[in-house]
Amino acid sequence: MKKILFILLVLPLQMLAQETPGSVQFWETLKNHCGKSYEGEIIAGGKEGDGFTGEKLVMHVRSCDTNEIRIPFFVGDDKSRTWVLTKGDNNLIVLKHDHRKPDGSDDDVTQYGGLSPNTGRSDIQFFPADQFTADLLAHAANNVWWITVDDTSFTYNLRRIGSDRLFSVKFDLTKEVATPSAPWGTED
Repeated sequence: MKKILFILLVLPLQMLAQETPGSVQFWETLKNHCGKSYEGEIIAGGKEGDGFTGEKLVMHVRSCDTNEIRIPFFVGDDKSRTWVLTKGDNNLIVLKHDHRKPDGSDDDVTQYGGLSPNTGRSDIQFFPADQFTADLLAHAANNVWWITVDDTSFTYNLRRIGSDRLFSVKFDLTKEVATPSAPWGTED
């Protein structure tokens, strides 16, 4: 009887210890889309004249290395934006926004973002603004970005805590589109 009770108590703990962290599952889901491009639409926060509304929005899961995934986000002919996800210590993920000028040089506002506070879930990761972001863009110190991904969609979101600022763009992962040429600052 003691042996059965021991097994009943220890087995669930072993099963929990062997579960793959949500961030690792999230990472693997993104890697399944490497090399593919998808069209998206603004689902929250779009306004006429914001530079996004009325433009064709395309994401391209361009490169997937062991610890880095690069996803250019094309807004019409503007190829300045790339979301860079980096897997760090303890399977935590960092989101950075790599912004470039048309000549490929760094934009004045680039490399802002945040670190996931925990391994999250397989379908969603949160990225509160880091100190670099707060120093670079004081108004973005309260930003929280999050990305959701499942079998049918990828959604990039921004919420500025303490304000009405919300922006979300959703990409349909069931319909591949033609891949645009390389983002600014990247060779084809």
